Amino acid sequence: MTIFNHHKATPLVFFNVMFVRLSSNYFFYFALLGLISPYLAIFLDGQGFSSRQVGEILAIITATKIVAPSLWATLADITAKPLLIIRLGALLALVSFSLLYWFTQYWPITFCLALFTLFWTAILPQLEVHTLNTIKHSSKIYARVRLWGSLGFIVLAVVAGEAMSALGHQAFTTLGVITLVCLLISTLFLTAREPVKSVNKNANEPAPILDKILDGRFICFFIAGLLLQVSFAPYYGFFALFLRDLQYSGLTVGLIISLGVVAEVIAFIYMGTLFKHFSLNTLLVFSLGITAVRWFMIPVVADSVVWLSIIQLGHAASFAIYHSASMKFISSHFTKVQQSRGQGIYLGGVYGVGGAIGAYLTGVLWLDGQGADNTFIMAGASALIGAIIMIFTKNKSIIPI
Repeated sequence: MTIFNHHKATPLVFFNVMFVRLSSNYFFYFALLGLISPYLAIFLDGQGFSSRQVGEILAIITATKIVAPSLWATLADITAKPLLIIRLGALLALVSFSLLYWFTQYWPITFCLALFTLFWTAILPQLEVHTLNTIKHSSKIYARVRLWGSLGFIVLAVVAGEAMSALGHQAFTTLGVITLVCLLISTLFLTAREPVKSVNKNANEPAPILDKILDGRFICFFIAGLLLQVSFAPYYGFFALFLRDLQYSGLTVGLIISLGVVAEVIAFIYMGTLFKHFSLNTLLVFSLGITAVRWFMIPVVADSVVWLSIIQLGHAASFAIYHSASMKFISSHFTKVQQSRGQGIYLGGVYGVGGAIGAYLTGVLWLDGQGADNTFIMAGASALIGAIIMIFTKNKSIIPI
């Protein structure tokens, strides 16, 4: 009887260990995002750069995401060692980010951040593929693993807001280095799974993945995602700076940003239920529509903490629902041997091209805060166009659940 119980318990224990290992990687990866996304603009502003220069830097470093994910995915296919790519990316990202301690000028800082982003982008696509293969593409389990990334974002967003308010913009670099060290350590505990190894057997088959990329459903999905990332640029790049200029305290800024991620966490928990009742197309259209409303409303209610908080709840749709639906689309649209490249193409194109365009437009329109209203209107229009595109793809039945 003891032996029987031991064998029954082993899979559960193994799953718990794997869950902790996967969740910790998401926690530290997105904790770093919780530092960079809201506070990089404040760090650069503290270095004396104008909003246009900040926008240019954000555009340049975001542009590295256009090519880098696909390059790293190809390297993972060739080497058949995706975990090595994850660990190498974490190590080199740590080294390049640490260089910010010694540089203060425009081009050296831009180079350090671009180099950091180049290596950082090696991590997420391979981590997503590794996670989906490990959990056997379970939407419910993926959502619960991924929510730890949101928790990491919340923790560092709050801590960084207060730290940078009390210690100055240089606290940004120290917090980033500490988080990257933790991320590197957490990657060392990941273990390879058989599905990951099988990805590379037929990696050199360009025709099948080309057909999937040229599929009308994927093109509409890709364009809508790109427009969503364009719309997110003012929020990711300048929202914390926007709130600081409105005289909100560092702690308040961190809490307002974190509130959106709290809503995101709740949405991740219930994604399994949402997938049962709504098609992917419905979820994508809803997310884009809510996002458009968020950006249109921010300039109107910026002086009200209550209204800003309410608007932040929309992040549950803007990110959690959209991201989960997107990952399910990609997982379903591409075959097992195409998953790494599919992730690379999506992240590189949508986050790279969309993010770079959005960052540059934001830098041009922001005008050191004078053009904030017009910038958020541009963002709202971009998300709205994305929603319209997805509405017109409804009849094409984008992988119903």
